[in-house]
Amino acid sequence: MSDILNQELKQIRSQIDEIVKDLHELTTDIGHQDLAKTVSDLRNRINEPFMFVIVGEVKAGKSSFINALLDAGKEICKVAPSPMTDTIQQIIYGEKEEFISINDHLKKILQPVEILKEIAVVDTPGTNTIIEHHQEITESFIPASDLIIFVFESKNPYRQSAWEFFDYIHDDWRKKIIFVLQQKDLMNDADLTVNIQGVKDYALKKGITDPVVFPVSAKMELEGQKEESGYIPVREYINTYITGGRAPKLKIRNNLESSQNINERIERGLVVRNKQYIADVEFRNDIKETLDNQSTKSANQVDILVENLLAAYDRITFKTENELNDGLGLFSLMKRSISSMFSKKESAQDWLTGLAGNLENGLNTELKQRLNDGVVDIADSIQQMAKMVDLKIKNSHTILKNDHEIFSDIAERRSNVLRDLQDTFSEFLNRSESFTDEELFPDKKNLAPNLATGSGIAVIGVIITAVTNTAVLDITGGILTAVGLVFAGVSIGLKRRKIINGFHAEIAKGRMQLEEEVSEKLKSYIGTIKIRIDKNFNRFDEMIKGEKVQIKKLEERYISIDTRIKTLKEKVGDV
Repeated sequence: MSDILNQELKQIRSQIDEIVKDLHELTTDIGHQDLAKTVSDLRNRINEPFMFVIVGEVKAGKSSFINALLDAGKEICKVAPSPMTDTIQQIIYGEKEEFISINDHLKKILQPVEILKEIAVVDTPGTNTIIEHHQEITESFIPASDLIIFVFESKNPYRQSAWEFFDYIHDDWRKKIIFVLQQKDLMNDADLTVNIQGVKDYALKKGITDPVVFPVSAKMELEGQKEESGYIPVREYINTYITGGRAPKLKIRNNLESSQNINERIERGLVVRNKQYIADVEFRNDIKETLDNQSTKSANQVDILVENLLAAYDRITFKTENELNDGLGLFSLMKRSISSMFSKKESAQDWLTGLAGNLENGLNTELKQRLNDGVVDIADSIQQMAKMVDLKIKNSHTILKNDHEIFSDIAERRSNVLRDLQDTFSEFLNRSESFTDEELFPDKKNLAPNLATGSGIAVIGVIITAVTNTAVLDITGGILTAVGLVFAGVSIGLKRRKIINGFHAEIAKGRMQLEEEVSEKLKSYIGTIKIRIDKNFNRFDEMIKGEKVQIKKLEERYISIDTRIKTLKEKVGDV
């Protein structure tokens, strides 16, 4: 039966190794070096014995506690008056005593001690030591531990630094913890009882449901006072819950718990990362909606301007057409012809020339006034579009912070992209070139002097004024030229209807041209600015696109690992 059980555990351990391997690849791909190292250490220790990790502050008596617990008749862990190194000592079973230096921060000690056939003991530097790297290397060993023995001085188990380290062990890694109050020989029974209860109360407040506290004296144990030293209850606890064939199965469970812990950290990080992705997509959609709404509003302002221009155009041309109809009546023509023969009064041809001049003056005056009134509203609307986008960029919501436990690199990359967007868009707003488009200006010479009076976003008003004035002047100039040709060199007496029809046709053509060209030029300009604003987001859009793909891949890998861990935990429970 034992062989069958061992074979099952070997198979499960092999499956755990595959899971941890995939978990290591996941942490590596994420780019989290510390977490990847933690998983690598976890994988390297899968086949090691059940591991006790002894932690506590300097001078709490950790090394003395270990020497007494192993009861090897010699000092295995050196007890020094002050911390001399920042080395972790891993004590494991060996047929003979041997010291192996693994690296600058880890040393293995092999000892022929019976209990070490089932467990390994790790002596760590103090959590409050002044020696560099002590706490760092202690923390790096915690994830692979199977049982944490937290050693306090009996006379003062309340130091803040020790309990802060406890929070790291318990909150971050959910490790099984028991407490040892060392040097109880320095305390009277009443004070010791108070401190034992104090540790239990602290532990209860921090989430330990049934705190286990052992008061011990390594000094008394090593001096042979076995009954009084407090080590008998410690050994009974170890024999009851750990040794006797239980350690391998517990080791497997702990490995699964640690793997699940790491995988769940990644999952929690993915939740935050996905929230940031959703917020960025919403932000981007908000920008697009703002551009659409504001460009529509600007286009509506163009429609109002065009409507006002056409109303003025119709009023002036209608008045001129009425005068033309009246002046070309038979009686009026005969009167002008006879008067011009006997006096210096104007002839019919002179009258038509004057009528054309009045039409020119009326159109120039009225249309210019309408342009001045309408251009301001259009320019304000386009400027508002750019300013609203700028404000939204500055107020974009950051959920994934640069100090995130898992995805700090991703958060920093996003921060850089957003900062680049802010800087680029600010520069975009301050460059007048951002708001000019040579395709809109067939005659750039007429536009250049006007552009000199504006800068950045303020140049929009100048550009629209120049565009509309140029367009209207070109159109009205063309109309007046055509009307002049209709009026000139025509035999009035024989061509009255032709003059009226020609005038009407040119006015209608000019009206259509005025409507189409002003509307097209301004709406084209609005569309161009909208596109140029949107192009500032190209890098941001690439980031969002990449995040969507990456988050989906990571979620699939997390789910796969999570499913396998849970399945294996159920299997271990049946072994």
